[in-house]
Amino acid sequence: MNRDMSYEAVMARKNEIMKMAVGIDYNEFEMGGLAFDYEKMMREVGYSIEDITRIQSETSVGNTPLIELKNITELVRAVSPSGKGARIFVKDEAANPSGSFKDRRASVSAYRAKTQGYKGIISATSGNYGAAVASQAAMRGLKCIVVQEVFDSMERGQPEILEKGRKCEAFGAEVVQLTVGPELFYEFLCLLEETRFFNASLYTPFGIAGIETLGYELAHQVRERTGKDPDAVVITHAGGGNVTGTARGLLKAGCKNTKIIGASVDLTGLRMASDNDFNRKSFTTGHTGFGVPFATWPDRSDVPRNAARPLRYLDRYVLVTQGEVFYMTEALSQLEGMERGPAGNTSLAAAFAIAREMNRDQILVVQETEYTGAGKLPSAQLTFAKEMGIKVYRSDPSENKPGERIVIPEHPSQIKVKDVDLMQLKRSYIKNCLENSHLEKLSAQDIGFLAEETRLDEETVERIIDNLGVI
Repeated sequence: MNRDMSYEAVMARKNEIMKMAVGIDYNEFEMGGLAFDYEKMMREVGYSIEDITRIQSETSVGNTPLIELKNITELVRAVSPSGKGARIFVKDEAANPSGSFKDRRASVSAYRAKTQGYKGIISATSGNYGAAVASQAAMRGLKCIVVQEVFDSMERGQPEILEKGRKCEAFGAEVVQLTVGPELFYEFLCLLEETRFFNASLYTPFGIAGIETLGYELAHQVRERTGKDPDAVVITHAGGGNVTGTARGLLKAGCKNTKIIGASVDLTGLRMASDNDFNRKSFTTGHTGFGVPFATWPDRSDVPRNAARPLRYLDRYVLVTQGEVFYMTEALSQLEGMERGPAGNTSLAAAFAIAREMNRDQILVVQETEYTGAGKLPSAQLTFAKEMGIKVYRSDPSENKPGERIVIPEHPSQIKVKDVDLMQLKRSYIKNCLENSHLEKLSAQDIGFLAEETRLDEETVERIIDNLGVI
């Protein structure tokens, strides 16, 4: 008997499809209310950090260099008050096989798929992760399908997304390209059900555990180079996996006092699922269109419980403008001889501003770089922006308006960060938990869970719940 493949029927089967495609029974972690056992879910990976290091070494993932950006540090100090200007280092994740840190999260999923007898793996992503999955699948002898959201209704493709699609195809993946809209998740589920391939989701425990080695390596490299732990690590924040995995790795390395700072491109006002807005942005990841929604409701992902929980780890969350990232992309190339892509340069732009607040003897690490290519270069992105009617000019970046104006700084002293109110994000997260759980009363276990999720004490959580008036 043929299955009902209507949108409604497929969505109704999503939990069944996901259980088959990931090999995890998420019900085992549920605790009866809105709470679930997060650490038990992470232990489901079944591999220690030493195991993951070995798994990744089999496909040449990890052990990437830590580079001190001496010339950029000198530029920071030239525009900082006396005694200010932290030393800036960058973890050069572009040295991974597909050119980004996402090889780390793909490596564990591909290994798991191979050892569990799956014939192939599938990922749904417009970003570097698709290339990472395709690369790791090729090394493990697995088939690979990448589902991409690429075009608007006028069949215009954003240059960076098209670049990444070409990279996936170069590694032998089948790339399914779609227009913006709700069909992405539907097509993804249909393919999982039809092929019975492994779901190499960004948000499984396997994906997050793979990133832990990044934070772990970073900690040991900084100690070897400087004799101390990093004072702060700046991490480009999108869906939360980068922040979560890196922070967990730093903690496993004993960096309990290192500040975890998330950074996103400010695309406030643009809706990522809007046909009109989709191509009015010049960054496809590491922006507020992912960073804020996934922080305030992680379980919007393609698995029942998302292993990326950024509010558990963030000490600070800052925004930079598109123009500031383009400026720092050029600065990295021309001052350090490193041509790298936009995602890592988002955190580099934030680091440039934050280093000016810190003392000269402090260590600030930019946690990633990524490969670049024709579609990722500022020239391609800015040309496309102009074609979409967006004004591009040099002035004070405070004039930036997403979807209308990209303002390139005239001087490095104009690069600044805008702080996001983390407490407001935590309130929003708690509100979303209450509204989605439909509970009339919370247990002590639920309160404790919310406290862990938000890094607040239970009394504060209870006060927020009372003020919300949701239950």
